[in-house]
Amino acid sequence: YNKIFIERTANVGVIPADLAINYGLSGPSLRGSGVKFDLRKNDPYCIYDRFDFEICYGTGEKGTLGDTWDRYFVRIQEMVESVKIIRQALKQIPDGDAKETVPKNVRVPKGEIYFRSETPRGELGYYIVSDGGKNPVRVKVRAPAFSNLSIIPAIAPGLMVADLVAVLGSLDIVLGEIDR
Repeated sequence: YNKIFIERTANVGVIPADLAINYGLSGPSLRGSGVKFDLRKNDPYCIYDRFDFEICYGTGEKGTLGDTWDRYFVRIQEMVESVKIIRQALKQIPDGDAKETVPKNVRVPKGEIYFRSETPRGELGYYIVSDGGKNPVRVKVRAPAFSNLSIIPAIAPGLMVADLVAVLGSLDIVLGEIDR
């Protein structure tokens, strides 16, 4: 490990588990606080229940549990777990044609649905309301960056500006997700 990187990230921007949960953090930002929750394991969808992989979470190994280092290291560990999932998925691809004809127009059945999935930044959710017509009446997207950014005022007091840059990087903020 790089000593300078550890010194710049360990014990910096600490997010305790209860604060992470209260702010609605998800993905590596939540797991970096030691919370062992991953939608692919805790509420499996698609074919994730067919794969053997570990939930990566912060341990406070280099500093305080929930610090910038933990969020960084969770992301590094998740790359290894992603490779495990990909290798297992490749073995399960059936032989034959993978091409399907998709209709040009899809009518969404009347009703409402909320679907969420685990993404590299956290939980991505879609709430869709349909009256049975060609287009949904309402679509609401819940992207993880908004929750991740909203915690900054709670953890920023006392941080140096240079530390804030590292903290923002560890939360993986994407402004396009926030500015809607």
